Amino acid sequence: MRRLALAALLALGLAQTALAGTVAYKMDAANSTVAFETDFGPDRITGAFPLEKADLRLDFANVRNCTVDVALDVTGATASFPFAAQALKGPKVLAAKQYPRMTFTSTSVRGAGDAAEVTGNLTIRGVTRVVTLRAQLFRPRGSAPDALDHLTVKLSGRVNRSDFGATGWSDMVGDEVCILITARIDAQG
Repeated sequence: MRRLALAALLALGLAQTALAGTVAYKMDAANSTVAFETDFGPDRITGAFPLEKADLRLDFANVRNCTVDVALDVTGATASFPFAAQALKGPKVLAAKQYPRMTFTSTSVRGAGDAAEVTGNLTIRGVTRVVTLRAQLFRPRGSAPDALDHLTVKLSGRVNRSDFGATGWSDMVGDEVCILITARIDAQG
């Protein structure tokens, strides 16, 4: 895959009539992952959440107009250690029965060199905190420089689970959680 610098996209003059304004993208849930990892004693726990919905709108001529609205299914979470998924979804961590959905809604997007910073409201366990994710765009290898119909967005960031009241098993599981998202997206219509 070939990485696209947001600044390079702007330099390509993508404000042409066909690409002017905000374009809606649909996430290919089957080929996308919303993953996490955190410390588990000397090891790492990894896992993932299924995508429930995603509304992505990108404006390559004005990155500030980009928006992201995503919901994840907490009840479908998986984890790499036996019984870890059950503990993760349990009342001491994510309380999936009471809070079956995790959401992220962007409030601002700004260019940051060859990437973007996507700031928004992350809601976990009914608690909302502002987080910033680093986003990078990639297009399929061999595609034309102005081909923006099929893209991959990689987002990464970190949160402290205690900020959301997910404090269970703190004697065994780290507080800092790395978020690793690989989203395959396709322009709609």
